[in-house]
Amino acid sequence: MDLARPQVGRGRGRRTGNAARLGLMAVPVAFFAVFFAYPVAAIVRRGLETDGAWQLGRITDVLGQSDIRHVLWFTTWQALASTALTLLVALPGAYVFARLDFPGRQVLRAVVTVPFVLPTVVVGTAFLALIGRGGLLDELWGVRLDTTVWAILLAHVFFNYAVVVRTVGGLWAGLDPRQEEAARMLGASPLTAWRKVTLPALAPAVGAAALMVFLFTFTSFGVVQILGGPAFSTLEVEIYRQTSEIFDLATAAVLTILQFAAVGAILAVHAWTVRRRETALKLVDASLTARRPRGAGQWTLLAGVLATVAVLLVLPLAVLVQRSLAAPGFGYYRALTNADGGTFLVAPIHAVGTSLSYAAAATAIAVVIGALAAAALTRRDAGRLVRGFDALLMLPLGVSAVTVGFGFLIALDRPPLDLRQSWILVPLAQALVGVPFVVRTMLPVLRAVDVRLREAAAVLGASPWRVWREVDLPLVRRALLIAAGFAFAVSLGEFGATVFIARPDSPTLPVAVARLIGRPGDLNYGQAMALSTILMVVCAVALLVLERLRTDRSGEF
Repeated sequence: MDLARPQVGRGRGRRTGNAARLGLMAVPVAFFAVFFAYPVAAIVRRGLETDGAWQLGRITDVLGQSDIRHVLWFTTWQALASTALTLLVALPGAYVFARLDFPGRQVLRAVVTVPFVLPTVVVGTAFLALIGRGGLLDELWGVRLDTTVWAILLAHVFFNYAVVVRTVGGLWAGLDPRQEEAARMLGASPLTAWRKVTLPALAPAVGAAALMVFLFTFTSFGVVQILGGPAFSTLEVEIYRQTSEIFDLATAAVLTILQFAAVGAILAVHAWTVRRRETALKLVDASLTARRPRGAGQWTLLAGVLATVAVLLVLPLAVLVQRSLAAPGFGYYRALTNADGGTFLVAPIHAVGTSLSYAAAATAIAVVIGALAAAALTRRDAGRLVRGFDALLMLPLGVSAVTVGFGFLIALDRPPLDLRQSWILVPLAQALVGVPFVVRTMLPVLRAVDVRLREAAAVLGASPWRVWREVDLPLVRRALLIAAGFAFAVSLGEFGATVFIARPDSPTLPVAVARLIGRPGDLNYGQAMALSTILMVVCAVALLVLERLRTDRSGEF
């Protein structure tokens, strides 16, 4: 009888744990149901339903249009090309940051990560300053690459370089170098040893990085909108055009369904890749694997990576800053203080304060929702329901932000959810994008907490909330701050949904930049460069703070 008591207690504890997990999931599920699923479903229903009947024949009608098929083809083709080019350019950088120790390594690591947290509008603007009309290449050699596919591909590499470096480099730094050294001692050449030993171990990380890059480029909006011109359109850009310019909700709904299906498939493959990565490898302390460069080969590789970072990542941002300072006496920055009734109801400089306040509110929402979700996902022995919940949290990264923003206007227009005139609408949309970053930052740390600490607190009578407050929170406080920083950076730069719902008297920085670029004149162009520089500096400061908080072993986003 006594022997049975631990089993009974264990069963009761498991049931209590499951109940607590479901309780933690309740708030995030409700949040995503109301502010993600409902708006997306509303716009799809509005486009495909007539007089209470679903018109599914519209799907085949839309897919039968040659221009729509061209958009689908270009979206897929440019995403594949961007992914391949990013891997080709960034994998040497992953090796350098993982295996080589050199002065300024941590600072350069932060510099490499800056483009990833920059808003896509800033990335597009930076490349306009480099390769567009009146840009550096145009001035020096009369060469313009804007409105070409190369501009889009290079901007995507710029934006996603850090994804490969930090995802692959994080795993590479933890691989035991003695395995490859053993293969070399047995007579294998350096290339053969890398191909036979290291590459198979890196395959899950390379696959995960490739899928993330493909996802980000497949749903690209701001970069293609600014650099692609009328000649190039991705699914995201076409959804925006169909909703805001042509007002064809049926076509927009069909494209949303296609993008949703594609993103779901990509996330399913990504989840499988991540599970392989988590369970298949034995890692060592990453701080012990980096060494000073040895031999001409390693020094040459280091120099090549530094040159790539300088030309591909630093130069566009430097040109952006230079263009913002082109007017004498900080003229473009001073012009931001003047109210422009043609584009804004307030002076453009007010977008800075508006963006900061919106991002702060969005960060608070994202941290609360994301922390609850991460706590619910802490145990690895999760069932299908919890794994499905995990996938739900990632969907906002891939589903059209344009659809979400326009869906807000359509769905949240009746009491008690008539929020169209409320300032909270923008932070809610931004928080949807920030939640996945909070979850992905906090989840590995929460899973590393010794479960016996939680069990001991529960045995002593602590409630689930007190266990979280007394056991988990002190151990994950740093991860929580990092998560908040990422949520703040991505909220600050959200553009796809905000462009629909930002009020004329309260534009955010990305919306203000896009509107200024869309207007002719050197003054508008210069003000766009100035606002982009301000936005870049704010994001860079947030990233440098994150880099100081980052633990030595955190190799991923």
